[in-house]
Amino acid sequence: MSARFDSLREEAWLANREIPRLGLAILTWGNASALDRDAGVFAIKPSGLEYDELKPENMVLVDLEGRVVEGALRPSSDTKTHLVLYRAFSGIRGICHSHSTHAVAWAQARRPIPCLGTTHADQTAESVPCTPMISAADIERDYELATGELIARSFEGRDPLRTPMVLVAGHGPFTWGRGALEAVRCAAALEELARMAILTLAIDPEAGPLPEHVVRKHWERKHGKGAYYGQK
Repeated sequence: MSARFDSLREEAWLANREIPRLGLAILTWGNASALDRDAGVFAIKPSGLEYDELKPENMVLVDLEGRVVEGALRPSSDTKTHLVLYRAFSGIRGICHSHSTHAVAWAQARRPIPCLGTTHADQTAESVPCTPMISAADIERDYELATGELIARSFEGRDPLRTPMVLVAGHGPFTWGRGALEAVRCAAALEELARMAILTLAIDPEAGPLPEHVVRKHWERKHGKGAYYGQK
């Protein structure tokens, strides 16, 4: 096992351990990966392994052609989806796929999550998109690869770093970031946005989106050129 990728395996391992800790998946559901873009290699959770059994050395290294570079175990069944997203979104270096309850509920309803309040606007100034339902032909061709392509098409004309999250219709959420831990934290934020939106619409089914000027203020103060949220 090459020591060159020790830090990459460690990053992926830490990110995957966060998934159950943050309540984003139970059993063996969900996965996270970390990319070394210069090397063209990412580390990803092995398929079907319990989270409390994971070790850094269990992480499987896969190149951007889909070939296993290092690892004795089979990589996650979602590996090809991660691969497509790494190719399509040049600014990202980590991906998380979770099965968190409220985000999955929106995905199963096949509905985007509207921006109803400032908590949402702090994360993204847009609705969280939901892809179309995958076709039977795409499932027959290559389900996981086609899922990644479906997500990528849904982001045509959209900056994936301004909206680092998506719902795959009937399936669940994928999130990403500049690192694997950031991608998992984004998944946690998405779950909370999904839960808040469900509660809001239960109270008032006619609740409208947050006014644009409030959306922009909250997005810009955290992510804009003059951002002043947090510490320098």
